[in-house]
Amino acid sequence: MIRIKVCGITNVEDAINISEAGVDALGFILAESPRKIELPKVVEISKKLPPFVSRVAVVANPTIEEIEKIERSKVFDYVQFHGSEVVNLIKKCKLKTIKAIKIENESSLEEMSKYSNFVDYFLFDTRIGQKIGGTGQTFDWEILKKVDIKKPFILAGGLGLENVVEAIKIIKPNAVDLNSKVELFPGKKDIRIIKETIDKIKNLEING
Repeated sequence: MIRIKVCGITNVEDAINISEAGVDALGFILAESPRKIELPKVVEISKKLPPFVSRVAVVANPTIEEIEKIERSKVFDYVQFHGSEVVNLIKKCKLKTIKAIKIENESSLEEMSKYSNFVDYFLFDTRIGQKIGGTGQTFDWEILKKVDIKKPFILAGGLGLENVVEAIKIIKPNAVDLNSKVELFPGKKDIRIIKETIDKIKNLEING
């Protein structure tokens, strides 16, 4: 079963509608981004979410104090590290960890070796300058077939209604991460497109 995460949630309406549409996880970007949300607002949104929807804190080069604040909030199930974090910082995180690897070419995969012994999951996204995600651009998925990925992983980077099924067939990820391709504008999701995308993924699982 392919798990589905929608990232870049900024408001309670989207959070509730997307949860009810059947996604497995919501991503809240606490780092600098057009989709940035402050931690107190995530706390308020979380009080209105249905049970069994996971919440992911997306950070980039946070301080240990910021990680501790995320942990103390008791809002999140995962922390997704999207920067060039030092190993010890991630090791100290008490929540489940996702390390984003930004793909530009085959050599980008070498970064995995620094984190593979202790992170829980990898996420593969498109490298566009210093942006932490939400670029709307895909990378060459065939690159991932050239390495043995020993952990469950999430595929991100420009995925949406028009290409997510193709990506799943080629890469066979454990989960997909949807963001900019399912938006009306940065930070405001298109619930119709999200529902259609979820239906496509579920139909693929049923029909093969």
